[in-house]
Parts: sequence; structure tokens; C-alpha cells
Amino acid sequence: MAEGRRPGAPDPRDPATPPTRRSVRGRQGSSPAEPAATSSSGKRPPVIPPASGAGSGAQWKKTATARPEQTTRRTTTTRSAAAPSGRSANGSRKAAAKKGYKGRPYQQPRRFWNYPRPNKGPIHRWLPSWRFVLGTFVTFLLLGVGLFVYAYQMTDVPEPEDVALAEGSTVYFADGTTPMGTFAEVNREIIDDPSALPDHVGQAIVASEDRRFYSNAGVDPIGIARALWNNLRGNPTQGGSTLTQQYVERYYTGQTSSYADKFREAILAIKIDREQSKDEILGNYMNTIYFGRGAYGIERAAQEYFGHSAAELTLSESALIAGIIPSPSNWDPAVSPEQAEVRWNRTLDYMVDGGFITEAERNAQEFPATIEPTRTDTYAGPTGYLLEMIRAELLEAGLTADQIDGGGLDIVSTIDPELQQAAITASQNVPEDTPEGVRVALTSIDNETGAIVALYGGADYLTIQRNAATQDVAQGGSTFKVFGLIAALESGVSLEERYASYSPMDVDGYEVRNFDRVNRGNIDLVEATENSVNTVYVQLNSDVGPDRLVDVAHRLGIPEETVIDPVPANVLGPAAAHPADMAEAYSTIASGGVHRDRFIVASAATGDGQVLYTGGSEGEQEFEADVIADATYAMQQVVDSGTGETASEIGRPAAGKTGSSNDYRSAWFVGFVPQITTSVAMYQVGENGEEVSMVDGFGGVSPISGGSFPTDIWTEYMTTAVADLPVEEFPERTEPERPTWQPTQEPTTPEPTEEPTTQEPTQEPTTPEPTETPTEEPTEEPTTEEPTETPTEEPTDEPTDPTDPPADGTGLPGWGDLFTPPGRTDP
Repeated sequence: MAEGRRPGAPDPRDPATPPTRRSVRGRQGSSPAEPAATSSSGKRPPVIPPASGAGSGAQWKKTATARPEQTTRRTTTTRSAAAPSGRSANGSRKAAAKKGYKGRPYQQPRRFWNYPRPNKGPIHRWLPSWRFVLGTFVTFLLLGVGLFVYAYQMTDVPEPEDVALAEGSTVYFADGTTPMGTFAEVNREIIDDPSALPDHVGQAIVASEDRRFYSNAGVDPIGIARALWNNLRGNPTQGGSTLTQQYVERYYTGQTSSYADKFREAILAIKIDREQSKDEILGNYMNTIYFGRGAYGIERAAQEYFGHSAAELTLSESALIAGIIPSPSNWDPAVSPEQAEVRWNRTLDYMVDGGFITEAERNAQEFPATIEPTRTDTYAGPTGYLLEMIRAELLEAGLTADQIDGGGLDIVSTIDPELQQAAITASQNVPEDTPEGVRVALTSIDNETGAIVALYGGADYLTIQRNAATQDVAQGGSTFKVFGLIAALESGVSLEERYASYSPMDVDGYEVRNFDRVNRGNIDLVEATENSVNTVYVQLNSDVGPDRLVDVAHRLGIPEETVIDPVPANVLGPAAAHPADMAEAYSTIASGGVHRDRFIVASAATGDGQVLYTGGSEGEQEFEADVIADATYAMQQVVDSGTGETASEIGRPAAGKTGSSNDYRSAWFVGFVPQITTSVAMYQVGENGEEVSMVDGFGGVSPISGGSFPTDIWTEYMTTAVADLPVEEFPERTEPERPTWQPTQEPTTPEPTEEPTTQEPTQEPTTPEPTETPTEEPTEEPTTEEPTETPTEEPTDEPTDPTDPPADGTGLPGWGDLFTPPGRTDP
């Protein structure tokens, strides 16, 4: 017995022992030339065929031939035992019969993700099978159909885009009929009933833009495929959108670019095509599309290209307008007449193909003549400043930009067209040698309502987009003296109070000089106002309190943002104010102390008459009528015989105040009649925006003061403004009172080279013999001519050398009238 073999087991080395499965397997694994290993070495012994009997030999061959296959099958079956449950033995045997790539062992495909594919070559193993391709296609097809159905059900037709319905708002002058300009995001005029247009208008658009419009369902697969093929070949890009899709894009969704948006656009086109008639879609399209020359909608296009309504469009004109829709700016006949004619011919040919017109009608057409495009700059010229003010007021009132630009509003301004033209003419009536940097601002206000009836903010808004009247500021100069006067009157000071007027004068540490350098002696507030005497007003302001002036200015209408320092010199107007604010402040005086905020918009209403805004407000009584009446009386003297005497040429009662700022950087005249207040400011701006002195003057006038060009402009404008107004008188002033105030500025004995002063007299002054001969100017010798009560020169704001001698030998003209009111029959 071989070692290791169990008792009774057949000996494989015995030739009479039939071959076993293990012996056959062992032999198959051995070379015929190699002897079989013993069982002790771990190698199976060879199978020895039987030694006797032919039949036995044949039987052995059959068995030996069949057993390897059987062994392999059994081996595979054994390996298949580890395969996932559910696979039958029959399937395993079939798999065992397959061969892998190049005879390699066959690998079972993976159930879910079979990549790389087993039993395939290096390329095919990565390629999907036809079953996979077909399955994927069907899956995506079903998903696409499902997604489309879901999207169709879930997509609602939105409200039209605001821009699709936007109409420009028209601004009118105060008469409500004369157009001033428009506010428009788009230049569109909507036709309520497009079906009333000639048939050939819509037919031309259909022929040019979507020949299958009446047959497609909102989208055109043929057109999309054609455009795709064209684009893939590298030809000029084409779109496959139908007329309905274009309508959806412009009317509902706005401009789209992403694929998701395009998909939604297509869904909406299909849905709208089912919900709206073709004529309704076409009509809305014609009201929405851009035709070039800034025109949206067929109505504006007809007017821009041919100068008449869309209802009057001919067949030839309709073909031209329809043909240039894809690129109106480039194919405009004024830009490219050749290309425009090519598009015109194309449209007519398509109209014949579509059966809209006959060949004979087509041949009878001639290329239409168009009008020259007109470039309308709404904000050009002086009107641009008005429109910008109107827009700002509406926005401040709570209207939105969309309402203003696209709401189709009718906006009526407060600007009188005749007065506005007069303001422009007067403001531009300056000498030819006027420096380029000189600017003029004019604001005219209706005293009863606060409405701005005319305003000049500059020559051209497009050149200088800064309103001289409402945005620029200039030192107020002597126009602020009126504020100090009202503050004094409110404090109980009367117009008869008198102050010394010599110059220069030290007041609370300030050295004050008069512009004309004329010493008028001790004068009352009326004369000080009439001749704009600085020294008197600084003394008055110091006595009353500079802070009172600040309060009065703000109550009159000067905004809190305008900084006015509470110092005695603030009465001379170093603070910079907007010219329009000065007009509003003086209008409060003209209206008897009732302040009203100025406004420029009378009303704003929708096209159907719904009023959205009404300008103006109830006034508020800020000052007592007696105070304002006295101030107005003093200001009347400025016009009657003072620094603003030119203004008296309007031929009716008027009051006002001239103003010249430090170093003549600005010059003013602000004046009024009972019905209208007008301010005029003139100032010069340097290249870098700095203030420039006008002391050298121009136009033969030097320096430029408030009594020169500003008063001239005011007079020229107001002559027109009051022409149709009744003549009205100002309220009577209060009864004159004898002055009770004693001067706080004690005169001293003058030095010969200084401005003469005197001690306060204890009795009625006489005419003593002077010990020396003082003069107003140390370089001039006084004359002995008997002076008049007032200077012989007409007072102005500009400096002049005094010509009057002392009246009483004290060096102070009019000293004898210190406590005696001047010779006035009517103070």
C-alpha cells in the first residue's frame, strides 16, 4: 500500500485501476515527457491506459477525451457556486462555453455599471452597446416629453413687461398745451386697435419675419433646424425664433440668452399661441418691436421714417419698415440705402410668395423716400434745466422713475412760455466781450402761489449740467441787508433810527468800509437801505444780534444748509446762497410775510386722467404784516432813487435790493412787484471752478456791481413779465416814529490822515471854526461849496471818490442832522 493511502482505496499506479477525476486532472497538468509525481510530492500520478483488450483501449480514448471537458465544466460549476444567487446552473454552463477576448477566460458582465465592458478589446470595451444606446435614447425621450408636459402645465403667462407697455411722459408749459419736452425710456406711441391699420402693414411684417406665422404653433421646428444648420456651417448667425417668440421676448420675458430662458420662451410661445389669436399677437408685436431711429412700435416708426401716421403707410413703405427690423440701425436708408433696398425687395418678394400681393402689384412698387432722421436732444438748451428740475420734484414727491419715464404721464409745469422766453432773452443779453466764465441765473416766482414762472439756469444743459439758479451758489452781498433790516424791525427798531455812516469804521473789531466811500453823516435806516451803506448795517446788526439775522433768513426761505455765521458782518452777505433761494426769500417779503415753498410742477396725471401729484402748498405766515410793510417801504427807495434805480423803468411800484460781494465776485439784484419776485445773480467761474473777481469788468462797465448788468437784466425781463398784470400798490408803511436810540459808536477827534470822527455832542451842534481841514480822502483838498443834503452823485454799489465837502466844518457831512430826520415829507 502506498504511503498515505487509506486502506481499501484503489492504487492509482495499478494499471488495472480505472482512471479517476483527480488522476485525469493531474495528467492534464503534466507534460507527456515528464513522469508523474508521487502523491507524496503533491503531484498527481499519470493515468495509465489498460494493458489488454482493444475494446478497452477504445473505451479509454473516449473516456480520456471527454473527461477534460467534463472536468472543466465541473470546475466552472464549482466556481459558479460563489456567483450571486439566482443564476441557474444552466446559465453557468452556457457562460462556460463562451470565450473571453482572444481566448481569455470569460468574465460575467456587471449588472449595473458595465464599464469597461469585459470580454472586449481595448477600444470596444469603452463603447456602449446598441442596447444601451437605444435604452438611453428612449429614456431621455420619455424624460423630455415628461419635462415638457410638466413645464407646460406649470408655466403661467406672466404680466407684460413694463417696457413693452411703456409710453413716454409729455411735459407741458403752464398753458397745458405747449410741449416742453418728454421723459421717455422708450419712444413709443401705442396703437389701441392695430386691426385698423392697412392689411399690407401686418402682411409685410409676417412675410419678412415669419412666413409660417399663420401655420405654426408658436415655434417653428423647421426654422430652428434651418438656423442650426446654417450656423453649424459657419454662415452668418441666424435665429430660429418665430414672430410669436419675438413677441414673447419683448412683451413678457425681456431679452433672454440662456438655454433655460429660451426653453421657457418656447413654452410661453406655444401657450400664448393657443390663448391669443394670430391677429392679437401680430398687433401687440407691432406695438412692441424696435424699428430704429429711437422708435418703438409701428406708429412712432411711421412718423420717424415718413413723417405721418402708421394708418397712412403705403405698401412700399410698409415693406421697407418690415425689412429692416432685424438690424434697423444698420439698414436705415439714411445709413445704408443699398442694403435697405435689398431688404425692401426681399420683403416684397416674400409677400408675393405668401400670396399677400400679386406679381403685378409687386412690380408697380417704387422704393420709398424717407425723411432725414432728426436728433432730438430733450435736454438741450436752457429747457434742459427746467426738465431736470421737474423730474427731481416728481421723484421727491414719491413718483418712481418707471412712472416718469414709461407711465405715459401728462405733466404740466408752472413755467409760462412767454415769460420763459423773456428770461432767456434777457439773461443772454450781455456784452460781446463778456468772459466765458461769467454765468447768469434768473428765477421768477409767483408770489401768490410760490410757483416758478420762469427760470434761466444756463445756456445749454448738455454743455454744463449744473443749474446756475438751483445748484450754483454765490456770495449774497448786500442782499442780506434786508434780512438784517427785518430782524431789527421785529426787535422794535424803527426805520427812523439813525446811525453814523462814516467809512472806514471799526465795529466790534471789524473794520467796515462803504462801497462808495461816501460819508453821509448820521442817517436813518431808509437812507442806509437806499444807498446800501455798510457801516450803518453792521452797527445795526451788532445792536440787534447777528443770530437774529440768521433766524430771519431761514424763516424767509434760505435753507438751513446755507451756513450763515452769527457775526456782525453776516449782514454784508459773505454767505453763499442759491439764486433760486434768494428769489423764494424775497417772495416771502412780497407776499406780506407768508412763506411758500417754490415749486415747478403744477400737476402730473396718467393718460386716463388720474392725478398723481399736484404742486404747491398752503403758505405759512412767518412775519407780521407791519414789519414786512416797513421793510418793503425801505426797499422801494432802492428802486425809486437808490442803487437799483434802473429797475424803476418798468413803470410801476417795485421794491428790491442790489448786492455786490467782497472783491466783486458776485453781483445781484433781487426785486419784486406785488405779483412777481425775480432774482438775478451774475458771477464768474474760473477754469478750475474757483471764484473770479469781476472788478476789472467788461462791456465798458468796471467793476461789475449789483446796480449794473444784474439790474439791467431784471428790468428787461420784468418789463415783459408785468406787461399784462394790473398795477398794484404795496401796503402802507407804519406811522413814522421819532428815533429814541442814542448812537453807541462815540465819535472821536479825527487825525488829519484818518477818517474824521467827533465826540458825541451835549448840545445842538453849531458850526465851529475847525483847527484843521479834515477831508474824506487824505489826498484830496475839500472845497468850500455849500453841500446839498444828499451826495450829488447818484449812489451806486461801486466805489467812487467823494465829491461833497463837509457841511458844517466837523468833517462829517450832515452832522447837524444827527437827531433831526432828513428833509423828507414822507419818510
